[in-house]
Amino acid sequence: MTGPDFAILAAFLVVALVVGLLATPKAGKNAEEYFLSGRRLPWWLLGISIVATTFSADTPNLVTDIVRQHGVAGNWLWWAFLLTGMLTVFVYARLWRRSAVMTDLGFYELRYGGPAAAFLRGFRAIYLGVVFNVVIMATVMLAGIKMAGILMGWSPVQTVLLAGGVTLAYSVLGGLRGVIWTDFLMFMLAMAGAIVAAVFALRHPSVGGLEGLVAHFDGTPTLNMVPELTDPSAYVPLLMVPLLVQWWSVWYPGAEPGGGGYAAQRMLAARDEKNALGAVLLFNVVHYAIRPWPWILVALASLIVYPDLASLKHAFPDLDPTVVKDDLAYPAMLHQLPPGWLGLVATSLIAAFMSTISTHLNWGASYLVHDFWVRYCRPETSPAGQVSVGRWSTVLLMALAMGLSLLMSSALDAFTILLQIGAGTGLIYILRWFWWRINAWTEISGMVLSFAVAIYFAFIHPGGMAPHLELVAGVGVTTFGWLVCTLLTRPEKEEVLVAFFQRIRPGGPGWAAVAAKVNGHKDLTAQAERSHPILRQLLAMSLGCMAVYAALFATGYMLYGQYLSAGLGAGIALLTGGMLFHIVRGILKEER
Repeated sequence: MTGPDFAILAAFLVVALVVGLLATPKAGKNAEEYFLSGRRLPWWLLGISIVATTFSADTPNLVTDIVRQHGVAGNWLWWAFLLTGMLTVFVYARLWRRSAVMTDLGFYELRYGGPAAAFLRGFRAIYLGVVFNVVIMATVMLAGIKMAGILMGWSPVQTVLLAGGVTLAYSVLGGLRGVIWTDFLMFMLAMAGAIVAAVFALRHPSVGGLEGLVAHFDGTPTLNMVPELTDPSAYVPLLMVPLLVQWWSVWYPGAEPGGGGYAAQRMLAARDEKNALGAVLLFNVVHYAIRPWPWILVALASLIVYPDLASLKHAFPDLDPTVVKDDLAYPAMLHQLPPGWLGLVATSLIAAFMSTISTHLNWGASYLVHDFWVRYCRPETSPAGQVSVGRWSTVLLMALAMGLSLLMSSALDAFTILLQIGAGTGLIYILRWFWWRINAWTEISGMVLSFAVAIYFAFIHPGGMAPHLELVAGVGVTTFGWLVCTLLTRPEKEEVLVAFFQRIRPGGPGWAAVAAKVNGHKDLTAQAERSHPILRQLLAMSLGCMAVYAALFATGYMLYGQYLSAGLGAGIALLTGGMLFHIVRGILKEER
């Protein structure tokens, strides 16, 4: 990078700090302002914020890693999570906003009761807010380390201290409001940078534009958007397992079955249920239908310029060999950008890095404050004191993530481990809203079993099975275990279930027994009335998935020059999108 490139980066860092300073006065009033921005945010700002959070510095690296190893169709490993996202949009978004809890962990003592619920809330505050959260932030920092090492010549320590330090500053000062405002700016910059990177990657002399890219892979399965259906070794791990098992069974940040995490934080910060639904709908459309292709094009071009790891090592001999993996190919392609453009793209990746880290810092700190410190240590902590604890918690989380990032080597490895740790627990987070029999011990047993299985495959018997088989095995063992535990333990007390039912108003036959306590002999009628909206919500989920997948495929076929297929995909997207719009209007008119 040259002087103008660094000037662009410096200007952006200054703007981010200014935004944090502007948000500081309101953020410091109380914990609700600091962590939920007073519950007054509109859908479009919240939706873009979720998109910006999931557009982290490691995401292009992860997509590049996947494409280089499995082709375009390998992206079904994360495309399948659209089903989870649409389920959250049309079933859970309004329920979360209706709960009015401060964090999604507060749900535990709303849905469950007694010591088990209290333990679950406190334990997961540390387990998710610290352990899981720090691992995720470390993977993002790892991507930043690789990018900065190639583009700027920075050491890993320099990268985490400079970029992490600025992110920490505005996150500590501005709270969620500062995070949301900067997210909007960062997303626009990050998307612009991704498009510029794709344009220059296609212009590389070895690539020869879109036509040259497509011609290079002609006759190979690399460009296929669906795995070869004649090859079980391809379609089973890349398509069948993600679509049939992974999306509903695995807990992963940003794609939690039943909502949760920072997505739930955004829904809880919305003005009302309508804005909560709109926020997650916007996120899913942009995340899956609009954003992937610039990354995929760069990844495909990298296979031409750097066809293997040996070529990457040869091109960057000064880099630590332990970090030279397939995910390094994305920043390697950016290395050839001209001055000015290089600064813009590098700054866009720093922006992606900062938006993700800032959200995870605020989200993790909210757990430590509300679900651990105030709940178990100092319930009498004043509103200003809670903000202070939140700021110190933010500093602690950043320090831990910085340290761990210096010990990691591959984004895909971390992604696989996180999927395995959450394997089998996802169905709990779906059913707990719609089956009264789920209790606190269901969640405790599922969490313990999934973690134990992940430890077994990672350290006791590593490499014994293919990753997708390990995932399926983990789901099977964990699901069987928590189902048995549920049936062997006592259900939640009647007063807890009735209070939850009256507050959240979940539909479906799973609450018929509780509805009978509330409605007397009118329970069957009440359940019939509630089942109709659920069916419409599930129909909306299906149409939403069809529209987004059709738009995703249409874009790909257009880039490949297959215009008839592109037109067909666009037509399906418009048709299903129109039907979805009609259904959503009806859903939003339902009595709240």
